[in-house]
Amino acid sequence: MDLSLGTAPCGVFFCESRAQLAALERQIFDFLGFQWAPILGNFLQIIVVILGLFGTIQFRPRYIVVYTVWTALWVTWNVFIICFYLEVGGLSKETDLMTFNISMHRSWWREHGPGCIRRVVRPSSPGILDDYSYVSVTGCIIDFQYLEVIHSAIQILLSLIGFVYACYVISIFMEEEDSCRTK
Repeated sequence: MDLSLGTAPCGVFFCESRAQLAALERQIFDFLGFQWAPILGNFLQIIVVILGLFGTIQFRPRYIVVYTVWTALWVTWNVFIICFYLEVGGLSKETDLMTFNISMHRSWWREHGPGCIRRVVRPSSPGILDDYSYVSVTGCIIDFQYLEVIHSAIQILLSLIGFVYACYVISIFMEEEDSCRTK
């Protein structure tokens, strides 16, 4: 067994475990905000990262290939999230796109960000049901959309590093497999 084969999987394992922790953290806050589209994406990310970790530990390059393909899709999803919250290209963070138009919920960070003071404002018209449109939030240190963008940027960074490591490990596994066949 090659020395590089011993150290490369450790790098992939390190990157994948960090990506797993970041996805779990993000999943918690998306559940708190009832954002179903990100919850589904985070769930798939968690499953595929587990598959990638298994492939790394068990020396299964096909599982790592699945991880690398998913990583490209995950980066694309996170670029979409960034565009959504920065309202690029006609997207609006005020739509119910992230909740699949099921509910009026928004990002949990909208009302609970660092320094935010949340006040419920009574509706001006009698008989209107209470919903999230009557919540006033002031004093936030960082606006919620920037917190969501930071989360996505971290996911992209971890994914790109994991992608590079995974490609390297796949090439090492394939070289090792080829050298075993020729012996």
